[in-house]
Amino acid sequence: MDEKAELNQYLYDLVGTEGCGVSCGNADILHDEEGWKLMMEGFMEPWKLGRTITEAKASLKEYVSQGFGIA
Repeated sequence: MDEKAELNQYLYDLVGTEGCGVSCGNADILHDEEGWKLMMEGFMEPWKLGRTITEAKASLKEYVSQGFGIA
């Protein structure tokens, strides 16, 4: 499994299929020179997740715990 697929799976594991709905189905996890980012439907800019997979997972967990358009 590549890192992008790992982060997508982690997102689904955090919120579950029912919690994800359209948001996760249209989410795009990107990696560029700044690190990992999550682009969600309805948001103009991607959310910065961190430079490493560990940082990205921690950010996703924090966003989900706060309900930022994901859960």
